[in-house]
Amino acid sequence: MDPECSQLLPALCAALADPRQPVADDTCLEKLLDWFKSVTEAGSSLLLLEDSPCLVELLSQALKAPGLSPAVLSFSLRLAGVLAAQEDCFEYLQQGELLPGLFGEAGPLGGAAWAAPTVRSGWIQGLRALAQHPSALRFLDSFGALDTVFSLQGDPSLFVASAAGQLLVHVLGLCMRGPAAGPPGPQAGDWPACAQKIVGHVEESLCSTATPRVTQALNVLTTTFGHCHSPWTQVLWVRLSPLVARLLEKDPIPAAHALVDLLLSVARSPARSATCDLWETMAQTLGRLSPMQAGPLALGVLKLQGCPQALRTQAFDILLQPLACVLKAAAQAPGPPGLPAGPAGDTAVVDALLSSRSACVGLLCQTLAHLELLLPMPQRPAPWPQAALLGATVAVLQFCGGSAVPASDVGGRLCVALAGCVRVQRAALDFLGALSQGAGPRELETQALAVLLGYLKSPDSSPTVLKKAFQATLRWLLSSPQPPGGCSLDPHTQLFLGELLPVLQKRLCSPCWEVRDSGLEFLTQMTRHWAGQAGFRHALLASEVPELAEQLLQDPESYVRASAVTAVGLLSSQGLHAARASPEPPGGPQKSLLLDLLHVLSTDAEGFPRRAVMQVFTEWLRDSHTEVAEDTERFVARVLQAASQDLDWEVRAQGLELALVFLVQTLGVPGPHCPCAVAAPVAAPPGQLAQALRVLCRVQLFEFAFRALFDCDRAVAQKACDLLLFLRDQAAPFASLQGAGSSPDVASVEATLQRWQAGEQGRPLGPLEPEAAMAVLRALDLEGLRGALAQSSDHVERSPQSLLQDMLAAAGALGDNEADCY
Repeated sequence: MDPECSQLLPALCAALADPRQPVADDTCLEKLLDWFKSVTEAGSSLLLLEDSPCLVELLSQALKAPGLSPAVLSFSLRLAGVLAAQEDCFEYLQQGELLPGLFGEAGPLGGAAWAAPTVRSGWIQGLRALAQHPSALRFLDSFGALDTVFSLQGDPSLFVASAAGQLLVHVLGLCMRGPAAGPPGPQAGDWPACAQKIVGHVEESLCSTATPRVTQALNVLTTTFGHCHSPWTQVLWVRLSPLVARLLEKDPIPAAHALVDLLLSVARSPARSATCDLWETMAQTLGRLSPMQAGPLALGVLKLQGCPQALRTQAFDILLQPLACVLKAAAQAPGPPGLPAGPAGDTAVVDALLSSRSACVGLLCQTLAHLELLLPMPQRPAPWPQAALLGATVAVLQFCGGSAVPASDVGGRLCVALAGCVRVQRAALDFLGALSQGAGPRELETQALAVLLGYLKSPDSSPTVLKKAFQATLRWLLSSPQPPGGCSLDPHTQLFLGELLPVLQKRLCSPCWEVRDSGLEFLTQMTRHWAGQAGFRHALLASEVPELAEQLLQDPESYVRASAVTAVGLLSSQGLHAARASPEPPGGPQKSLLLDLLHVLSTDAEGFPRRAVMQVFTEWLRDSHTEVAEDTERFVARVLQAASQDLDWEVRAQGLELALVFLVQTLGVPGPHCPCAVAAPVAAPPGQLAQALRVLCRVQLFEFAFRALFDCDRAVAQKACDLLLFLRDQAAPFASLQGAGSSPDVASVEATLQRWQAGEQGRPLGPLEPEAAMAVLRALDLEGLRGALAQSSDHVERSPQSLLQDMLAAAGALGDNEADCY
């Protein structure tokens, strides 16, 4: 411990132990405890107590001070556990009767403070911390702590109840770590005392008629098999599996979700090799649970390695049954093969679908989500019923959209239950988009695109559903087969595109801003992938979409303006922008998208559109966009000037990205992140470098980078530092150009930089010559600055000394100007 902290600690302990002092907030106490953990991990806890007797006094006061706040009392319990985790310190505290006092009946356990959940949580966490050695096990057994932990499993505070279960798992693992003669037998007498007590409690709970107790026992076992992989867990499962299997005889099955979690936890652990009954128990459970309860277990089974094929088939059938029922209810003729034909479980699924609207929605959403998770997995069942799933998902969307023609009474009731259900629509659209990656019959693919187009057209589609429909449509379009040559679209895709673009035009004019935004994002993604396709280019330019996208630069919603900037910038770079009207009168100034975007960058009140403009400009510069190439220096100078005055740090950071692109292009060297940059730089002629530096000065890149170097946002300053280091390294071989190191400009430049560093950023740098700029650049300690910037902004304030000072200041125990108030 630092000497400074040692001096502050007695006063802090006295303040914490005094009920009259203001209580430190929970965050400070948590940080203080973390610090003590780091101190004890690095050295001896006993030595810490001997050097800081005030800690023992604080723990003693926790027993004596009746008015101590629950937060401080909880902190004291946890601190005692941290210190007692080392066995010699445990014995020291045990001799002073501190530990029995804190954790026994004489302490908070038997007082009014126990009513506070914070205190109960601190008690559990303290025991969890000290339970690291055999002496702690004897201590827990001596004063009946386990009985209290058993009762806390049912605590009204979920945090306390969860911590109690985790403590039991930890103590059980610690007990079983001790015996060196191998794992115990299944008989009760073969287990250590604490372990036998915990396992006995679990057995009693599994036999209980109270569902909460069964849930607690199952949760303890789930955590045990999930965290402990020693051989003794196999013996534990052999001992307890008959009791778990007996739960399946009850109607209804108690704690079904917890039972599913346990079975999957055992199946993923070495304990599954202890008996062959696990797979049989899982098969019985799948048959006994309701369709909603069985879904997570079925998905878990299909994810397992080494699972019997019969069990996998049963699990997959259970996942498919809800969609099979939907498809059967909608089909006028037999649907595509691959889904269950209606075994005994079919009736239960139909009952679940029709029992209520909420049950129907919940089951379908869960089924669709599970199948979407399963779809990309290498262990998914084979053969995969692609056509059947595609038909069923289309049927679900038709039921939700009101376009389904029911084939039975079940279908009619599904129409009522699913009409306009946004939750099911979103889940089905997600799954339909995922199905685009598999091959299916052309007829079903056409139906999928038709139902997607219907959702995009429908006035009843909500903004979130439209967004999902756009995303699914994009996935289907991009997965469509490409004719040989790759420069044109498939005829079916081209035909669909002709129907889609008028719908997109309508959505770009929607009164709902989320819809306009989704339409622009769809346009951007489609253009990014298809800009080289002649059919797409012709269809897009023949539509009003580019013009509408450009009009949305003036949208009242900032998110839409930002999306419009991105879309229009991409369209322009691909030669797909709207045709500009001729100036009126003739000879007047020609309208320019570049000027429009510069106007957005300089005047838009929101940050999102301005950030989007900077990203577009960076791409334009990188790709030598036509409007940029006309006068690149003027373009860069105007953009850097606007970015330097922007209040949004992301705009300034993006300005540095643009500056780096221009720098690399001007110097004619690989960028710092280019793979070829690891090679030795090619020496350019001195005259060429001098010319490049003059260009950088003309566009005021040096001024922009120097100003950013002292930016109040650390990310901007780091980026500027990296850029200047790169520039300095590239210019290093040409030090002979720096003959004018004593230029009169250097002193004024350095003075301005010092004022910028002090926060006076108003004064400009003024005209700068390359010689002066490079002299200043070489004089800056960029490596030192980069090291300072690499530290977090609160590295001083996070020090233990600062924390102790702040807590003492909050308690009024420091004099003036002694607190580190940051």
